[in-house]
Amino acid sequence: MEVLVMSHAEPGLAEKVARVSRVTLSEVVYRDIRELILAGQVAPGEKFTLRGMAEAVGTSPMPVREAVGRLSAEGALEILPNRAIRVPIMTRERFAELTIIRAEMEGLAAEYAARNAGAEEIAAACGFHEEFAAESAKADPDGAAALRLNKDLHFAVYRAAHMPNLLQIIDGLWLQVGPVINLDLRASGRRLKEVEAHKHHARLIAALKAGDGASARQALADDIRAAASFILATGDLPSAP
Repeated sequence: MEVLVMSHAEPGLAEKVARVSRVTLSEVVYRDIRELILAGQVAPGEKFTLRGMAEAVGTSPMPVREAVGRLSAEGALEILPNRAIRVPIMTRERFAELTIIRAEMEGLAAEYAARNAGAEEIAAACGFHEEFAAESAKADPDGAAALRLNKDLHFAVYRAAHMPNLLQIIDGLWLQVGPVINLDLRASGRRLKEVEAHKHHARLIAALKAGDGASARQALADDIRAAASFILATGDLPSAP
């Protein structure tokens, strides 16, 4: 029977194991913070410290620092001169530009989803749509639940396009607009009533079932533009200096 003995004959092995563990932890922290941003748990302009973020995710500052560096490169966070971390402030002009880009990129994904989605993928998207529609129909919709279902529906469609590079682009766009769109939806059920996103979603689902790429693309783009128009009409976003 052989026994592996960790001895001085194997210098650096412990360091390598520690390095792998640190990289793995950094990836977990990166995904956790990323999900917070995507889910609208943070607001544009909100500030944090490394120590505060580390305490929030239950780890040391080092993996948080690495995760913040990656998210900063993706445009999801800003590192300020005083070393504070901030969710970027969204201006009306930047939001309007991102809306145009999202309508094109996410509409393209919807078009290809209509062409490529399998029966199980369509069924999954349909399930999210039905739950979202039911929540929207309530007298007092739960913004947090609607937020989750809206994201689940959209990304179920985008994954069904089977275009991983396009999915990565869309994911990056959501990182930038998520704090605005999702916080607005979480704060009030009013947008659910006035924008009637479930109607755009219903058109999208019908197009997916019919394999109609052009209609799927139009429904998705209409959904994005309607939500953006509502947000811009509130006047809450500042103009660029």
